[in-house]
Amino acid sequence: MRWEKLLWTIALVGLVFGSFGIWDRLVTGHVKANYGSYVVWGLWVAAYIYFVGLSAGAFLISSLIYAFGVKRLERVGKLALFVALVTLFMALLIILLDLGHMSRFYWVYTRANFSSMMTWMVWLYTAYFLLLLAESWLALKPDLIKGLTPETLQRDRRLLKYLGTIGVPLAIAFHGGVGALFGTVVARPYWHTPLYPILFLTGALVSGGALMTATVAFFWPDRNEGYRDTVKYLGQIVLMILVFDLILEFAEFSIPMWYGVGPEYELMRKVLFGPFWWVFWVVHLLLGSLIPIGILATQRERPLRVGAAGLLISLTFMAARLNIVVPGLIEPQLRGLEEAFHDPRLVFQYFPSLFEWQVFAFVIALGIAIFCVGQRLLPLMEEAPMERVA
Repeated sequence: MRWEKLLWTIALVGLVFGSFGIWDRLVTGHVKANYGSYVVWGLWVAAYIYFVGLSAGAFLISSLIYAFGVKRLERVGKLALFVALVTLFMALLIILLDLGHMSRFYWVYTRANFSSMMTWMVWLYTAYFLLLLAESWLALKPDLIKGLTPETLQRDRRLLKYLGTIGVPLAIAFHGGVGALFGTVVARPYWHTPLYPILFLTGALVSGGALMTATVAFFWPDRNEGYRDTVKYLGQIVLMILVFDLILEFAEFSIPMWYGVGPEYELMRKVLFGPFWWVFWVVHLLLGSLIPIGILATQRERPLRVGAAGLLISLTFMAARLNIVVPGLIEPQLRGLEEAFHDPRLVFQYFPSLFEWQVFAFVIALGIAIFCVGQRLLPLMEEAPMERVA
């Protein structure tokens, strides 16, 4: 399959290119990164919330099948669970590399502080990861183990539905918790909004749903009527959620900027009209929203075009995550702080270094490679009649 060959090429190039960054990260730590003591988060944290959103969105697609019995999507259930697992692994890997002391990650379990939003978030991730593993095993079990008794199959179906049902509030809680982690930082006006948990959830549904749409459109082996109907249905779901997400984003920007006052006003002006204006207007709004909306609204009967729209949305949504993380950190908390001390690490500007892009590329390439191996070895894209899995 030509698309698989293309993915393998991207993965191999990314692994080679990114391995230099991984080596630098393990040997020199964060020395070559462009964030510092003022801008403490950058590309990797943005990538983390981006990958987590992809995972949550793909999982919620699977829940439409296993928890709510949506038959029009029944064929993509196992694939959605696998995509959710791979993207969650990518998220956890890149945030691990962002830690100053990677060897201390387990402290959040052994020294948990449950008054911290971050503690709750990590524990919810753990529960979500275990649930994903259990669901994936139950969904794949009939294909991997032949000769299962009817009683065993019936028991596994009930358990799969139960896990899919409890997974819905769990996915909402953990990804809404990421939004709450930002929204509860009262010292950062740009982040301090009750809209963030909702924006993170809609963003997850948009990006994860778009990734699933592209994956099915380009990689499904049987291009029959069921394939076309599935891609069309996924595309319409993504279109509706994308429009809703843009309405929320309009409210997020327009209300604080209406009178042109307040600390968040200047930061939003930098996002819209600052040095990196093109990230919002070109990458996010044009390539990631308006063009896909046009394709999804007018080309719904063309699976590959619908898939291309999904690919555009899922790739460019990284820009939306960068526009959350970086602008919230580039404003001095004290007037004159930017002039008080002078050091390359004491600046309120940020653009990722080559080293950061290399690590980012490695994580993406590794995720692509895992996906390629999984879709080759596991029965992820076989027909799955609803009576077997619901």
